[in-house]
Formats: sequence, structure tokens, C-alpha cells
Amino acid sequence: MRTRRLAMSSLAFAVALATTGSTAEPIYPSRPVTIVVSYMAGGQSDILMRILAERMRVTLGQPVIIDNVGGAAGRIGTGRLARAAPDGYTIGQGSLATHVVNAAIHTLNYDVVKDFEPIALIANGPHLIVARKTMPANNLKELIAWLQANPGKASQGTTGVGAVSHLAGVFFQKQTGTRFQFVPYRGTAMPDLVAGNVDLMFDAAANALPQVRSGSIKAYAVAAATRLAAAPDLPTADETGLPGFHVPNWYALLAPKGTPQPIVAKLNAAAMEALADPAVRARLAELGLEIYPREQQTPEALAAFQKAEIEKWWPIIKEAGIRAE
Repeated sequence: MRTRRLAMSSLAFAVALATTGSTAEPIYPSRPVTIVVSYMAGGQSDILMRILAERMRVTLGQPVIIDNVGGAAGRIGTGRLARAAPDGYTIGQGSLATHVVNAAIHTLNYDVVKDFEPIALIANGPHLIVARKTMPANNLKELIAWLQANPGKASQGTTGVGAVSHLAGVFFQKQTGTRFQFVPYRGTAMPDLVAGNVDLMFDAAANALPQVRSGSIKAYAVAAATRLAAAPDLPTADETGLPGFHVPNWYALLAPKGTPQPIVAKLNAAAMEALADPAVRARLAELGLEIYPREQQTPEALAAFQKAEIEKWWPIIKEAGIRAE
């Protein structure tokens, strides 16, 4: 009898173990995580996310794969992210363009706030105020004075209608009372700025600094609250008489709406660990990117930041009458 009872107990234990194993949820993540990047490979957002993914893999214990879904100024990839399963296995890159500007200019089949869960605010690629090297102005105050004295005569190269560079120019005109022409390009206008075919640009530091250092163009200020670590001698717009002229080209991580908060917390922790890694910080600095302070890397901080960006840029876009082409 004792032997029979032992056998039955063992069988019951085995059945219970098998049942538990078949119904328990696997620990997240149990398979690779994909980051949707809404632009083609090789750009700043793509390189940033690849550096981040490489380090997040260590924390998550699973591969983190980049899926480049370019086109339509980021709308195709962002739409794919909005429709993805909210299970933490598909997350995506967000930015000023994808999660603020596009909603003000285009009719979207998703909501840039309601259809996403914020994970982490990652980094900022500040813009520089730059001009052709033959521009007579030697500082920002002189540039503003020259533009005011020559209304409508100067030209600014942009990367297209509604691009961050275009918005920067609109914001600059609003802040300074100046007027100049916008010249949209399919890519960068930098070659024409170097050649003197356009007068000024508001360009990402990573793109502009090499030309500034070579003496091919002039740089007047950083459109940010603090100086760039990569160019500490270049003053901010605040320091040179244009307070509040901040044009952040920020990047963030988001998930589809409904992603469980414990999963969001794990992804946030992995992102924050990556951003604290000295090797990651050094690589981002080389790209002209500045990492946000740790207290701004939380999901709550990202939600508040996006809200503030919408409140800042949507009225500027509406007042300027910027529409999709």
C-alpha cells in the first residue's frame, strides 16, 4: 500500500508539474525583440537605434533586431508600429518628426499619442544655425540684423516641407521678425550651402560640424539650452541674444498601446542601462547626439515631453500654414 501511495503521489506531482509548465506565461522576453525604425538604413536615427539595440540585447538576454521601414516621412513605419501586437516584441523609434510634426501636417490612420506607450526618451541631436562662409555677419546678432535689413532676399535650404529644418526656419522667423525664402531639397542642402548657392541652414550638428571645422561654412549658435560637448566653444542661441530658440531633433522608444506595464518597465530598464554604458555614450557623442539626463529617460517623462512638444510646434505649424505636398 505504501508503495502504491508513493507511486500515486509521484504521478500527481508529475501531472501538476506538466500542467503548470504548459499554462505558465514565459518570462519576457523569450524571443527576439524588433525595433521598427521609420527611416532607411544609414541615417542618424538608424545608427542610433542600432547602437542602442546592441547594448539592450545584453540586458534583455535576447537579440534586438532593427527593422527599417522607410517612406512617407516616417508615416509608414510609425503606422506599422501602431498596428503591431502589444506584447513587447515589436517596439519602435519615435522622433519630433514622427510623433509631433506628421500629425499636424498629414491625415494619419493612427494617433501619435493615444496609440503608443512611451518607453524612454533617448537622445537629442541639436541643430546648429549655420550660413555660407561669405555671409557678412560674424555672430548671431549680426546675422539677425543682416536678415532684417534684407527682407525676403536670403534663402534657407531645407530637407523638405514640414521637415525639422523647415520648422526651425519658420520658428526663427517668428522669433526674430525676419523673412527669407525656403528652398526644399530631397536630401541635404549642405553642398549648396558650401558652394554659396543658399545663404543659411538649420542643420543637425552631426551633419554641420565637419563643414564648420573645415572652414567651409560659418556657425553662429546651437539651437539648444546647453552647449554641445562636441563643440564647447560654440555658444547657444540663448547666450547670443535669442533666448528660447531650441530645436531638438529628439529620439525616443515607444511601444504599441496596451503593452503591459511590466514589459514597458523591462524595456525602459534595458534602455537606461544602455544609455549609462560609457561605450554607448562615447559612440553617441561621436554622432553629435546628447543623451538626456536619467530623470528624463522614464516613460512618464517622455509622455510629458511629447505633450510639451506638441503644444509648442502645432501652433507654429498652423500659423505658418504648412501643409502636406
